[in-house]
Amino acid sequence: MNGLFFALLGASIATALAGFGSAKGVGSAAQTAMGVLSEDSSKFGKMLVLTLLPGTQGLYGFIVGFLILVNCGVLGGNLPSAGQGLAYLGASLAIGIGGMVSGFAQGRAAVSGIAMSAKDDKNFSKAMVSITLVEIYALLSFIVSLLVVITVPNINV
Repeated sequence: MNGLFFALLGASIATALAGFGSAKGVGSAAQTAMGVLSEDSSKFGKMLVLTLLPGTQGLYGFIVGFLILVNCGVLGGNLPSAGQGLAYLGASLAIGIGGMVSGFAQGRAAVSGIAMSAKDDKNFSKAMVSITLVEIYALLSFIVSLLVVITVPNINV
């Protein structure tokens, strides 16, 4: 039995869960930003930046999912063994779960940062730093997933 099913499941999990976290985070931030913009449309640029930050998790999940598809024979590469397919599935869990949770958390931080910046433009950089701190955990999840995905074709399981 080859591991194509597990690899495809992994690509789906990485993309769907991280995308779900980003969609929820960006959606929450966008709602808050719309309220600010209804009062002062000159803050559009700053609100856009703060709203976009929770969207990176979905991008990380997409990259991992795409690399799995490239490596597992769907978009190139060879069909994975069952062990390799399970390794792809395991790799996807790091960015899938990590991306989803950090997307939720970064969205909540963005909502607070937008509210803080709305009151005083001087708070924008403080909001950026606080929101970006959450990004570190999405990056750690992404790096672990990425390292496993690029290693799987070289392992014999």
